[in-house]
Order: sequence, then structure tokens, then C-alpha cells
Amino acid sequence: MDSTYILLQHYWWFLVSLLGALLVFLLFVQGGQSLLFTIGKTEIQQKMLLNSTGRKWEFTFTTLVTFGGAFFASFPLFYSTSFGGAYWVWMLILLCFVIQAVSYEYQAKKGNLLGKKTYQVFLMINGIAGPILLGTAVATFFNGAEFIVNKEQLTDVAMPVISTWANPWHGLEAALVFWNLCLGLAVFFLARALALLYFINNIDDPEIVAKSRKQLIPETILFLVFFLTFLIRLLLVDGFAVNPDTGEVFMQPYKYFMNLIEMPIVLAVLLIGVVGVLFGIGKTIFSKTWRKGIWFAGAGTVLTVLALLLCAGWNNTAYYPSLADLQSSLTIQNSCSSPFTLKVMSYVSILVPFVLAYIFYAWRALDLHKINSKEMQEGGHTY
Repeated sequence: MDSTYILLQHYWWFLVSLLGALLVFLLFVQGGQSLLFTIGKTEIQQKMLLNSTGRKWEFTFTTLVTFGGAFFASFPLFYSTSFGGAYWVWMLILLCFVIQAVSYEYQAKKGNLLGKKTYQVFLMINGIAGPILLGTAVATFFNGAEFIVNKEQLTDVAMPVISTWANPWHGLEAALVFWNLCLGLAVFFLARALALLYFINNIDDPEIVAKSRKQLIPETILFLVFFLTFLIRLLLVDGFAVNPDTGEVFMQPYKYFMNLIEMPIVLAVLLIGVVGVLFGIGKTIFSKTWRKGIWFAGAGTVLTVLALLLCAGWNNTAYYPSLADLQSSLTIQNSCSSPFTLKVMSYVSILVPFVLAYIFYAWRALDLHKINSKEMQEGGHTY
């Protein structure tokens, strides 16, 4: 295979992994929604919480769409297999994000038919279901899913479908696998912990800040329990390896652990990310005046998730293993776009740093002044 083509495949898996990592960080918006009635005890406090996360929900939604679009363009076979086969999971995730958008825009409008409380319950549902479902879906990158790929079937006039799902649950069965659910719950509690750090940084209200610091302890403990359970098992389990010469997929002992050893830079990124998350949370808990934990924990989250996703796809690893037919497993080699497509998209990706710079600028502009009760009472554009 052309070395340039191989480089492009790895480059686009890196970009997709980076978008996925950014998405996991931005799920603090969903985490904040799930804490609405836990941290906000009065109406004005709930309004401050809603506006704190409400001014960022567009970033999360846009990143989700961009993540899906990048996957579709660079690895179309994954898109058709997962999004076309496990459609119940992805439909539920999209539904969660749709009701989020509707709820933020209509919950404060006068005369809405469902009432303010109903829309806040919708936000709670999105805050709980969204991170768990996304985490569960990502866990299938390591634990596999039940699908079969038959490229020869594309010539079948009656049913030209390459990928078929091996059971009638179409992705929902992944939520019943304990190890998938471990990562889903880890993402959920991480999103809540990041939301608490963001409240501490973004809201000027002593009571909310004090409650957030207190709530941060149990959320962090639960996150560590589920994350470490998933991570330790991942490092010890047999992984889905690929023979680079034949493309054959086989089970290799300690595959993901060996990936980290054989890719020391990825291992370093993982360790730095974990330390960043623990430092951001730990210093916030032990220092009653420090409010910048979200930046360390947020950056650490991005690095940690990035490293895990790189382990799933790089170093001759099947990033979407098939439990129904091992040889149907997807790799970055057998599921990617053509060399021409990847090359053209690579030119477009040069614009990514400029987009990130604009997002950073917009973020800073929105957070220029901390949210307080006076701003909520004075009116203006509030959720």
C-alpha cells in the first residue's frame, strides 16, 4: 500500500479521535443539566445554572455533527455500518440533543404549551441519557458490536447493502454489556464533575460555588470507580489485532496495553491527561479559593480520550470489532475513503486551527463576565 495513503489514514483517524475527545469534554453541558435540581435550590439559582450551560450547548451540538461528518467522509464504511445498523442508539442520542435545543429556546418563553418545568425535565433526560449513550457507543470500539460486512453484496440488485446487523436490537444491546456500561457511566460522572468545575469558574454565587465543591467529591469518586474498572480491564483483555500484510483480524493478548508500550507518545499523552484531570479536580476540592480547575481537567479529558481512541485505531488494531464475524471488523485500512478523497479533505483540514481559534474567541467573549443573580433579574437574553 502507498505510504502516503497509510499516512493519510492515520492522520484522519487522529482528527476523528481529536473531535471525539473534544466532544467528551463538551459534554459538561449535559452534566450541568443533570445537576440542575441538585445544585440549584431556588428558581434564580436554577436560572443561573441553565444560562451557564445554555451559552455553550451550541458548541457541543456542533462538535457532535462535525464528528459524525468527519467520520462519514474519512471512514464511510464505519458510518454505514454503525449509523446504519446501530441506528436505535444514534437516533436516541440525536433525539436527546434535539430536545436539548428545543428546551433551551422555549422553556423561558411565555405561553409555551408544556410549561417551564417540563422543558427542564427534558434537559435532565438529555443530561443523563446523552453521556451514557455516547460512552456506551464509544465502548464498542474496544468491546465490539454485532454486525456483518459483505462487500460482495453491493452487486446484489435486490438488496445492495454492504453491512447488516446480526440482531434485531440494532445497537441497544450494547447498553446491556457491563463493560460498555462502565465507560458510559464513567463519561456520565466525568461530565457532571466537569460541569461542577465549570459552575465554580463561571458563576458568581457563593452558595452555588460551595455546593458545587461539595458535590464534586462523590462525582469524582464514582467517575474514578467506573473509569478505572474499564481501563484496567482494557489493559488486561485480549484485543482485536490486524495482520498488516494480510488484513486478517485475530485476538492478541494484552493488545491495548501493548499499543501503549509500542506507542510511547500516546502513553505519555494518556498519563498527562489523567494527571491533568486529577489535578484540576483535586486542587479545586482542597483549595477553597481556586476556580480554574475546569481548564486543567478539561484539557486532561481531551488528552485522555484522544489517547484511548488512538489506541483503538492505530498500531494495527481493529477500531470497530465485529462479534458476529471477526473478519468483518473494521480497520482504518479497510473502511477508509479513497486516497483522492482523503488528500482533498486534508487540504480542507488546514482550516481547523482557524476554526478552533474562533471558537476560543467566542468562548472567551461569552465568559468575559461571570453569571450572577443580578444579571438574571435584569432580563435581557437569558434562558
